[in-house]
Amino acid sequence: MTVSHGATNGQQAPRRPLPCGIYAPTMTFFDAETEDLDIPTIKKHAARLVKDGLAGLVTMGSNGEAIHCTREEKAAVTRATREALDEAGFKDTPIIVGATEGSVRGTIELCKIAQEAGGDYVLLLPPSYFRFLMDEQAIHDYFIAVADESPLPLVLYNYPGAVAGIDMDSDLLIKLAAHPNIVGTKFTCGNTGKLTRVAQGTDAKTPWAEGSGYMAFGGMCDFTVQTLASGGSGIIAGGANVMPKVCVKVWNLYVEGKIDEAIALQKTLAKGDWFLTKSAIAGTKQAIQSYFGYGGYPRRPLKRLEKARVATIEEGIKEAMEIENSL
Repeated sequence: MTVSHGATNGQQAPRRPLPCGIYAPTMTFFDAETEDLDIPTIKKHAARLVKDGLAGLVTMGSNGEAIHCTREEKAAVTRATREALDEAGFKDTPIIVGATEGSVRGTIELCKIAQEAGGDYVLLLPPSYFRFLMDEQAIHDYFIAVADESPLPLVLYNYPGAVAGIDMDSDLLIKLAAHPNIVGTKFTCGNTGKLTRVAQGTDAKTPWAEGSGYMAFGGMCDFTVQTLASGGSGIIAGGANVMPKVCVKVWNLYVEGKIDEAIALQKTLAKGDWFLTKSAIAGTKQAIQSYFGYGGYPRRPLKRLEKARVATIEEGIKEAMEIENSL
């Protein structure tokens, strides 16, 4: 199946297209005492990432602690991120906004809020609170209903760990891709076989061909090379918050045909990224704190890490960060 993507719900195509490359699901930073949003740090972080070569940013994803934020806070974070990009001279850099709510109605409302705040696309998980009722047809109908009404195009988010084990298969994802307002999938499931099938079935965009414009995103930086080899379009990776230059370097080496170099650097990246992945949001924030002087802590009930755990993370990513600082 070949599909064409970019039109949004009877309106003009998005002002900012999604380029191939590395994206970061940005962290949401909070005051260490009050847990209020730390807008200056949110803006500082966004500007650093795009200056280090990222193709786009995702606000209010899993790493952004969307589940811990109110609608008003979600809008404030996205608005601040758009302001930071514009002020840094990156007015064409797109922002994807996490906009999942439990109901079709609520999700559509949040998609509209995301647009008003400066978002260009939305990233949506399947509904999962009533897991025992969420069969494939219910999930399909949810996404179609939202896509019919959302002012922003949808990137589907396949992350079984966040939605009670719901794992959308390639047949469903390809079927949903027929909707002109569904423009991509993020594969945090890590299933490169599934990514390959969806990329083929949708004629996904790659660094070498525009295809249909559909975006097949790897969901972690530890399989960047594998995503490219599978016909993928980009990476949305939490590790890019910490080591964006290394992530971009792996991508660029492969695109330039320097496959052996890309694979070698991928191995170093995957080794370091594992320390971030297993320590999750708190660990990623502390890695940023250790190497860049800001980061802080997640909102409760997520725990703050003890000093020994932070030191282990620092040591675990040391090799990758030495390369990061050399680029």
